[in-house]
Amino acid sequence: MTTEVLETREVLLSGAGVTLEDVIAVARHDAKVTITQEALDTVAKVRAHIDRLAHSDVPAYGISTGFGALANRHIPADMRTQLQKSLIRSHSAGMGPAVEREVVRALMFLRAKTLASGRTGIRPVVVQTMVDVLNAGITPVVREFGSLGCSGDLAPLSHCALVLMGEGEATGPDGTLFGGSGRPVSDLLAGAGIEPVVLAEKEGLALVNGTDGMLGMLLMAIADLRELLATADITAALSVEGLLGTDQVFLPELHAALRPHPGQAASADNMFRVLSGSAIVASHRVGDSRVQDAYSLRCAPQVAGAARDTVDHAYLVATRELAATIDNPVVLPDGRVSSNGNFHGAPVAYVLDFLAIVAADVASIAERRTDRMLDPARSHGLPAFLAGDPGVDSGLMIAQYTQAGLVSDSKRLAVPASVDSIPSSAMQEDHVSMGWHAARKLRRSVENLRRVLAIELVTAARAIDMRAPLQPGPAAAAVLAVLRGSVAGPGADRFLSPELEEADRLVAAGAIRAAAESVVGPLN
Repeated sequence: MTTEVLETREVLLSGAGVTLEDVIAVARHDAKVTITQEALDTVAKVRAHIDRLAHSDVPAYGISTGFGALANRHIPADMRTQLQKSLIRSHSAGMGPAVEREVVRALMFLRAKTLASGRTGIRPVVVQTMVDVLNAGITPVVREFGSLGCSGDLAPLSHCALVLMGEGEATGPDGTLFGGSGRPVSDLLAGAGIEPVVLAEKEGLALVNGTDGMLGMLLMAIADLRELLATADITAALSVEGLLGTDQVFLPELHAALRPHPGQAASADNMFRVLSGSAIVASHRVGDSRVQDAYSLRCAPQVAGAARDTVDHAYLVATRELAATIDNPVVLPDGRVSSNGNFHGAPVAYVLDFLAIVAADVASIAERRTDRMLDPARSHGLPAFLAGDPGVDSGLMIAQYTQAGLVSDSKRLAVPASVDSIPSSAMQEDHVSMGWHAARKLRRSVENLRRVLAIELVTAARAIDMRAPLQPGPAAAAVLAVLRGSVAGPGADRFLSPELEEADRLVAAGAIRAAAESVVGPLN
């Protein structure tokens, strides 16, 4: 989904945390990443300590031993480079379609953030090479399946680490694939002036032991949902106009003062402002026998508002994870190299699943409003399916089928992944988070929600047009003007799919929100 391009095109890695905006800038807008000299100096200092441990007679996990269930074996010094290569090669075992470029870039950037912290024990050249690959627009091919969300996103991160070694598969800035049956990845690196790294002790583990994939997808979902929830308030308000609903249930005194959920008050405020000045709403304030609107209209702020509050909770979890330094073992400030379980993705996995529930429910209530506008028994005077000539024309009948299919898919995607632990690594890793899978299904659910809102937009706009000569409020008029620039209004049946795709594009680009805000000012 398109989000606002950030002014800054450079993001600094200083050893401290980064922000959601930093991740979006790198993942989606190819912002340049720069490591501060102070961070590189810290990384070098900690690496010197790891080198001393590597030459000690006392075994240290991940430095002079095997990994996971094989941690009891001491590895001689002359075999440790091979150990690192073997770790990355064997863990690059993903299958399925390649995940999106923005996901891989977020994954790599977040891992680079942790490597730059000085708590992982890698050499400066390793983190610098990862950053150089990002800045060169080189994207490792990461497969859909391979992470269980514990011990880090192991397979996805390993596929990235393999590219740093000059192996595996990757695409160049122009999308050309290297590796596999094509030219080797080492040629792609050489073309960008990047030397493949030869991993030393501890570095293989440091490259793969993080929640970076699931966290990157969480952050992008939060950004997208924030935009979509503002759009959901707009399309809901347009549906209220199309269905001759009332704006009085969105009065501010009915929300924060009586039920102090901040998201609810924000959504009600958005809807009330979008409906301001509507001649359609004013036309039936007197003489209308209806006492209350249907829940899908009247309770829109309660549902979308609860979604907003859930997104805010997910953001709280995400910011904590952004501030984290996750590796196993980790190098503590006093020099101890300590094994831990911080790579377990449960905190991130839970909110990923929670957001899938949110996306499904907001889509569900939007579909109910759409269906109501198409039913002459409930639409208060609109023709069946908003058809030009009902019976001859089917209008938006099948557009609602598409919407219903999307909602049904989202309901299936709302089934949590994080409760489905499955043991691995000879029962050493006997409880995992499945956070990567929670993130993958959330991405699809967010896309479904966007498409559902696009169909509600098209439907509500047609319903408002059919209320003529009554006119909508100025905000709705501005939205309709943008939509009608590329999507025609009521009329005889025509090829609908391109129009729905165009509405989806406008929602994704933020054009619908921008149109409303041009009248009412910034929405919540």
